[in-house]
Amino acid sequence: MSSVKKIENAAKERNRVEAGVLYLVATPIGNLADLSERAVKVLSEVDFIAAEDTRNSMRLLSHLGISKPMVSYFEHNKRERGEQIAERLLAGESCALITDAGTPAISDPGEDMVALCAERGIVVSSIPGPVASIVALTLSGLPTGRFTFEGFLSVNKAERRARLGELKQETRTMLFHEAPHKLRATLKDLCAAFGGTRRIAICRELTNLNEEVLRMTLEAAVAYYEAQEPRGEYVLVVEGASVTDAKTGAFWQEMEIPDHVAYYIGQGMSKMDAIKQAAKDRGVPKNEVYQKVL
Repeated sequence: MSSVKKIENAAKERNRVEAGVLYLVATPIGNLADLSERAVKVLSEVDFIAAEDTRNSMRLLSHLGISKPMVSYFEHNKRERGEQIAERLLAGESCALITDAGTPAISDPGEDMVALCAERGIVVSSIPGPVASIVALTLSGLPTGRFTFEGFLSVNKAERRARLGELKQETRTMLFHEAPHKLRATLKDLCAAFGGTRRIAICRELTNLNEEVLRMTLEAAVAYYEAQEPRGEYVLVVEGASVTDAKTGAFWQEMEIPDHVAYYIGQGMSKMDAIKQAAKDRGVPKNEVYQKVL
């Protein structure tokens, strides 16, 4: 048998849909042509499909000529529905898990489904495809060798400020997701935390006809969206701090420990959470900070 034939046979074996397996199937983030042949095969052959929004996913399946039983699986029903899906998998059915767009289990309740399968000994297989944050990173013009995915920032103001305070000294390129109605506020928060001269790439409608990538400073981004109405889903790619700034720019360096803790309490944290955060900032045991506060 030729080496090419062996490779083809091995590929066919790997592509075979098996009973009792959860398949994480990446779907297009904009361009339907990005759906892989393997993804279509799995969606066509599994016993049922779990989708974040069954109405949205039905349009994709109709376009592909696929008709399969569907169940909804999203943030507010993931505990109960996850158990039901797991029971069906243990009974020998196969399931494809899809999100509205992109790869399941990234900033997505699919993470919990995978964890549940790991606990139950259920096999999980990933069918790779588009990931919006990685597409944005490659288009950003910013360093791609080291990066950190932050997803959506907390809507809680105190938690958001605390997280951005931690990230002020992050030297890796940072990736954030944001909805259009929150974009202006998020850009202002990023500018306040990191400074107006920090570079950002603002990526929207990726892989669509209206794809747009804006490269500018945070200060310029705030000004731009004061005049422009945000539209579409966004990935924000933010430049990391320089090594020098990371070493010298910590806001708390000139503070005494009690003042450091008081700062976080002033941001809305509980006393114990503020102690934990100050200890994390300083790289010291929590008890050491606790004793200083007492």
